[in-house]
Amino acid sequence: MTPDLASAVAAQSDFTADVFDRLRAASVDVRGVTRASYGKGEQAAHALMAETARGLGLEIAQDAAANTYMTWPGQDRSKPKYMVGSHLDSVPQGGNFDGAAGVVAGLTAIRALQSIGHRPERDITVMGVRAEESCWFGVSYIGSRAALGVLPDGSLETAKRMDDGVSLAEHMAACGGDPDRVRDGAPYLAVADIAAFLEPHIEQGPVLVEEGFPAGIVTGIRGNRRFPNAVCLGEYAHCGGAPRRVRHDAVVAATAFVQAMDRLWDEAEAKGEDFACTIGKFQTDAERHAMTVISGKVAFTLDMRSVDPAVLTRLEARVPALAADIAARHGVTFDLGAITRAAPGVMDGALIDRYRAASAALGVRAMDIPSGASHDSAAFADAGAPTAMLFIRNANGSHNPDEAMTIPDFIETTKLLTAALAV
Repeated sequence: MTPDLASAVAAQSDFTADVFDRLRAASVDVRGVTRASYGKGEQAAHALMAETARGLGLEIAQDAAANTYMTWPGQDRSKPKYMVGSHLDSVPQGGNFDGAAGVVAGLTAIRALQSIGHRPERDITVMGVRAEESCWFGVSYIGSRAALGVLPDGSLETAKRMDDGVSLAEHMAACGGDPDRVRDGAPYLAVADIAAFLEPHIEQGPVLVEEGFPAGIVTGIRGNRRFPNAVCLGEYAHCGGAPRRVRHDAVVAATAFVQAMDRLWDEAEAKGEDFACTIGKFQTDAERHAMTVISGKVAFTLDMRSVDPAVLTRLEARVPALAADIAARHGVTFDLGAITRAAPGVMDGALIDRYRAASAALGVRAMDIPSGASHDSAAFADAGAPTAMLFIRNANGSHNPDEAMTIPDFIETTKLLTAALAV
């Protein structure tokens, strides 16, 4: 990458800031932004990215899942293409940069390359991915897996959006998608036609801030096993009238389950295994709970993550046995519901080396870092596409309105992306 090209990326700061400002304005909520998967905010974000891409002379396409593709034609269109992409949805009242930074980075890199008269050898496609945030439908990587033809069977019918209860199929159709074609399972993207899938993303933890690096080169992505609709069922009773020996307290039993999962985490760490476990929801029934009532129902979620698929498989198998043991001791029942699975994302070694070389050549300070969060890159890597990720330093975490990525850090990281695309 020449100094001229590095300068060309740096010159995109105003363009980048304007795109992020317009994106925020299109999806602002009471606090932060809300771009619900297959909802109004996400739809506005896709329209804005397509409008911006048209201004750069890019070709615009949409697949059956309503993912957006913005392509700069290469000199030899028969060659496998470079893809840059990330998601454009957000959690409720989240931040403006999570996901969207990857799409804006792709358009910024193309604009920089165009500004110095670069002609790409092969197509460069920026992909705006639908529905990555699993909080909305309880399914991981909906847009990317649909594009690759590997969306889990039945998801279109069984997945309901958490805010309105409407099915994924109905929401997809309302946003211009074709759920019948998605249901057929034919991939829109052939892995053989992808030379690389590159995803820039803000870091969702504190490591780059703590270590003082503007950029991170991702070495791997944790996969997950999730129980999004687990329930512990006991028996409602009066808090003063029911002695302990006859209680079937769902709160006590569900709490014992949480403690058992925490002990599993201790065991994994003692073995030096990568693992993280989270109970994200833990709720009694709002229509029946009261201060003086022994609860007969607790609904909860369970999320388990690791970069090691063997760890995930082993611990997934232990969860039902733990629940059965606790149920027997407390006189309750557990219905763990359907499980969803996402494989760990293995990053391509050659692409990682390309980023490291660009970091050294350009003087962009970047550190190697694993990703604890899930990303669309994991779906592409699992499908066999050469995949790599970059993290952009971001204070205050993610999935909240206080995300604090700076434009200078974004530009430094985009220099590495642009160097990879210029090869």
